[in-house]
Amino acid sequence: MKNAFFLFLFSVHLFWAQKETSMVPLPAVPLWTKIPDGPGPNGGKITSSKGSLTHISSPQLIVHQPTNPNGIAVLVISGGGYAHIESGSEGYPTGEWLKSKGITAFELEYRLPGEGWATQLVPFQDAQRAIRIIRSTAKKYKIDPDKIGVLGFSAGGHLAGYIASTFDTMYYPPQDAIDLVSARPDFAAMIYPVVSMLPPNNTTHSFKSLLGKNPDIKDEIKFSVEKQVKVQTPMTFLAHAEDDPISPVENSILMYQALKNNNIPAEMHLFQTGGHGWGLGKKNTNTGEWKELFLNWLKVNGVLTTPSKIL
Repeated sequence: MKNAFFLFLFSVHLFWAQKETSMVPLPAVPLWTKIPDGPGPNGGKITSSKGSLTHISSPQLIVHQPTNPNGIAVLVISGGGYAHIESGSEGYPTGEWLKSKGITAFELEYRLPGEGWATQLVPFQDAQRAIRIIRSTAKKYKIDPDKIGVLGFSAGGHLAGYIASTFDTMYYPPQDAIDLVSARPDFAAMIYPVVSMLPPNNTTHSFKSLLGKNPDIKDEIKFSVEKQVKVQTPMTFLAHAEDDPISPVENSILMYQALKNNNIPAEMHLFQTGGHGWGLGKKNTNTGEWKELFLNWLKVNGVLTTPSKIL
């Protein structure tokens, strides 16, 4: 009886230990030698019980590295309305899922515009620098430098789509040789993204975080991803739920139309239900199908092929 009681206590301890360490610490790569446009927030990063991040004073990449990499890399960008970063429900599990498929995932912990930085462009600076770092370290991580993509959720989808189309805009003064490397992703994926900052889609938290209360129409256009699409925009995958109450499905439809108007290879999947913020998929909906649809899309476009040696 005594042994059974101790076994019970051990089982309870093990359960909570596993629960508390579900987000296992992974290698991190700092983005900057000198972080631009400071000072930023006081103190260090704050992580909520659900894995939501704020106070990003030192932006970095969290590396989800597979044992047998297939040469593909993805910069993963969580959403959160540019007010926090939903790593626990989006970035981290997606990084681990990509890792399980042999894809090297780099989860971006980016600066938030409302936390004391000198410009609201800090998320764009971090994302652009991240692409350059990934490409410049391709050999180290056994990555094909021509198979580097970006995948974002919600506000992270906005950030992913924006840097994919404005890759040739310099968002910060060059610091070192890394900034001579191309910042153009080879593909992009936008999952229930915020896209447009123009009416009637100008009610999101992303809009408020980036543009404030009374923005100029020029800024609304400037920060609308669909207005930045051009012939050099990389091929793009879109997934959205039609009943999304936060970022209306029209955002993805606008983006898809802009891509087609510029003859950019694109694929869009609309799910009947699912709402917003479903990450890898919401229970009792088919939103989780986006993962296999995305992998199949990579295959159709020649990105995901028979593994080859990357020197």
